[in-house]
Amino acid sequence: METAKAPHSADSIANTRSKLIAQASRYAAEYLAGVDTRSVVPSQEGVAGLATLRGDLPIEFTSPEAVLEMLHTYGSPATVTNSAGRYFGFVNGGMVPAALGAAMLVNAWDQNAAFQVQSPVATQLEETALRWVAELLGLPAGTGGAVVTGATMANFCALAAARHAILERAGWDVERDGLFGAPPTTVVVGEEVHSSLVKALGMLGLGRNRVIRIPVDGQGRMRVDALPHLKVNTILCLQAGNVNTGAFDPAAAICPQARAAGAWIHVDGAFGLWAATSDRYRHLTHGFELADSWAIDGHKWPNVGYDCGVALVRDPKPLKAAMSIQAAYLAQGEQRQPSQYNPEMSRRARGVELWATLKSLGRAGLAEIVERTSGHARRFADGLRAAGYEILNDVVINQVLVSFGTPEETLRIVRRIQEEGTCWCGSTVWQGRTAMRISVSSWVTSEADVEKSLAAMLRVAKESAM
Repeated sequence: METAKAPHSADSIANTRSKLIAQASRYAAEYLAGVDTRSVVPSQEGVAGLATLRGDLPIEFTSPEAVLEMLHTYGSPATVTNSAGRYFGFVNGGMVPAALGAAMLVNAWDQNAAFQVQSPVATQLEETALRWVAELLGLPAGTGGAVVTGATMANFCALAAARHAILERAGWDVERDGLFGAPPTTVVVGEEVHSSLVKALGMLGLGRNRVIRIPVDGQGRMRVDALPHLKVNTILCLQAGNVNTGAFDPAAAICPQARAAGAWIHVDGAFGLWAATSDRYRHLTHGFELADSWAIDGHKWPNVGYDCGVALVRDPKPLKAAMSIQAAYLAQGEQRQPSQYNPEMSRRARGVELWATLKSLGRAGLAEIVERTSGHARRFADGLRAAGYEILNDVVINQVLVSFGTPEETLRIVRRIQEEGTCWCGSTVWQGRTAMRISVSSWVTSEADVEKSLAAMLRVAKESAM
């Protein structure tokens, strides 16, 4: 029997690519056409089917057509359906059509978005997207940054810039000399700081346990009266959008005194900062524009798709100093080079997808997503409260915490809601209370999705109480 071989001639390569693109597009269309009717969680049979893909590495060549067919046959049934409108776990957005189409084109381009000479389209659209994001969030003119994989790396980049700036003031070159013997840096965070920011501090050598944690109020907001004396060697980390409650630290009260003290102010605004695009919710972000750096996600509210995050700094120079790389073979030029502002040199052109999303939605489209999904969150809270269940947080944007009784009762109901499959929500423990956490972040979520999901939650909760 003749062994299949990889194509080598120009004609065969072009033909293979065309057929594969058509095949992949057909499978993707089939998958997306069925997301509204399938369970949000994959079936046991669907997950078990992955065993077919996990065998030994084949010795011989397998045709790309066969590989795609296997992925669709055994991979698609094993996915969590967060591309539909009833996934409310974590803070997962969807993927708007322009981002989906751009992602397919970006894959075909296969650009390395490191240097202008490697991809003018990737570097210039990334720069444009960064400018648009800063404008949408009402940040100062001259703000620059980097498109990265998500808020973890956005926090990492922004805090690296903060570390550089603070130690440079003290006469220390941290990139050259490291942290051994460096002047001390104080990091101040809220008691409910997100774990991704703490992880970034650990990766930067600033320590996960060396931070000063500030008490928070009943919604998870940093208490102004509990702030320590801030100095020029302080990095103050604020939060715009508590991951449990959606609450915003009182930036308007904190930032002026922090700036007067010379502290570096960083904002973890993974999803919350996008509220600035909405006339209805912009007041929540007042004061955050006074910060020195900001970390946000593109794959949450803007619904760019995974993965996309943005690190922004008021003055891009400390970020470039922290991230730049020099080598004889690396062509720098006068234009902005993305690799000089982020940790990676080999990087996908995800900035193109961010550009496509913003170009497609515009300010009005982004505001509509923020307002609609936040309205859905209020509907969940109202419906669950009316049924006698306790809503633990003030629903200020798109996050809802609900208790079904004791911790054991709540966890049991959450587990059964997940198993039932109409929708998916996670559990959390917030200020000593066990809760189900509902995060409405997808542009796809409709009123019908909310009503169907709410009915399923109430039905499962009632059945579990019997």
